[in-house]
Amino acid sequence: METLKGKNVLIIGATGGIGSKTAKLLTASGANLFIAARNKEKLQLLANEINVSSDKIFALDISKPEEVVALKEQFFSQYDSIDVLLNAAGIGIIKSTDELSETDFLRTLNCNLFGPFLLMKSFLPKMKEAKKGLIINIPGILGKVPMAGAAAYSASKYGLVGMMQSIREEIKRTEIRITNLFLGGVDTPFWDNIDLRVQRDKMVMAEEAAKAIWFLCQQPTSGVVSEMVIQPFNHQAI
Repeated sequence: METLKGKNVLIIGATGGIGSKTAKLLTASGANLFIAARNKEKLQLLANEINVSSDKIFALDISKPEEVVALKEQFFSQYDSIDVLLNAAGIGIIKSTDELSETDFLRTLNCNLFGPFLLMKSFLPKMKEAKKGLIINIPGILGKVPMAGAAAYSASKYGLVGMMQSIREEIKRTEIRITNLFLGGVDTPFWDNIDLRVQRDKMVMAEEAAKAIWFLCQQPTSGVVSEMVIQPFNHQAI
């Protein structure tokens, strides 16, 4: 496994249930972190906890092009290269098609698909220059196996998977690696506002999901983990 010590890592969605726990693991392994998320106050609290300086945090909406460009400028003012880009940001709107509004649909696509596209536009060129790097996205299991009520969410995540597969073809003569992590049923605040009967005590723990990402960040240079699937045995309510 590759060491994380001294690696420059950008985490998008760093204050979420999975992102924050991953940040702690990567910091403990010696990585140089830059953390980004929507809420600046939560970012500062996390930065204080993991000893990340205030010039290495950035609050943004990743669906806004000008904010992603500003993130890029701030990141490269601190680090001259990027080794790992972890995108742990995203929203989930679970509604039947009859109840799903146009605003819901577009908001989901903007955050879960357009935002990652903007991240690629801003950070992939530096990886191409170096001909190396690692990009990790978390499409979730609904980016592989859809369910009722997930029309917007699955559309955004299937799109994300397709986009990254196409980008993989563009960079196949480099050592840039792309990994998709398909997580199903992780007990995080993601579920707080979703009207779906589930058994959260039977879900994958956020700490275990973070450990999987920590492992993926250290995959050997001789190979690539193109995708990983982690699901609970069953969390659907009876």
